[in-house]
Amino acid sequence: MSTSAMQCTPMLPPDLQLGEPITDATHSEFIRLLDLADLATDESLIASLDDWIAHTREHFSQEEAWMDAMDFGPRHCHAGQHRHVLHVVDMVRGEMADNGRFDLGRRLLSELRVWFAHHVKTMDAMMVAYMQEHGVPQAA
Repeated sequence: MSTSAMQCTPMLPPDLQLGEPITDATHSEFIRLLDLADLATDESLIASLDDWIAHTREHFSQEEAWMDAMDFGPRHCHAGQHRHVLHVVDMVRGEMADNGRFDLGRRLLSELRVWFAHHVKTMDAMMVAYMQEHGVPQAA
């Protein structure tokens, strides 16, 4: 994410700030894109969700590259959560596209917020604490 993009993203709620600038900016963008999807009409919900999916795939890929570069112990569990969330999102997106199940898409947006808060406070907090102790991998 560019420096200008990081400066334009909304501030994370204090309970989701981890003190690592790239992570906090990426998490702000994650929430901003969820907010935009919440505001989308049914006609634009899939496109809005697709924007969130593209961001989230990049977001998760960055975290996983860092964890691999650091040989972070719980990286497989952390990455497993990423894979599971993207799998569920892909299934719900398919239901919206194929069967008009926008109700599932709206429910998904709500559930993603709950999952994300827990994930940040547990998995991401452990990753960031490890990064702060051992250094952020520069190659990742």
